[in-house]
Amino acid sequence: MAQKDRPQIKDDETYEALRRRGESKEKAARIANAKAQARRGERESPSRRGGKSPAYEEWSRDDLYEKAREIGIAGRSKMNKGQLIDALRHH
Repeated sequence: MAQKDRPQIKDDETYEALRRRGESKEKAARIANAKAQARRGERESPSRRGGKSPAYEEWSRDDLYEKAREIGIAGRSKMNKGQLIDALRHH
C-alpha cells in the first residue's frame, strides 16, 4: 500500500512485515511508529517498555470482558475466557 494512503505510519517496512505476520492494522501501526520514534531517540524501544501487566491467562473473565469493552470488541458478552483472550490478542 502506498505511503500516502497511510500517512500515520512512520516505518512502512516494519508495518508491512507485521501485517504479513498477521497483526492487525492498528497493532502494526502502533509498533512500527514506536520503533521509528525509538530509532530517532524520542523514546525507549517498544520491546523494553512492556511486561508490566500480568498475562491475560492470569486475569479474571470479568477483567478481560472490561478490557474488550474498552477496545470495542464485538460479541464479547457471549465469549468465554479463552475466546476473550484470543480476541484481545488478535484485535
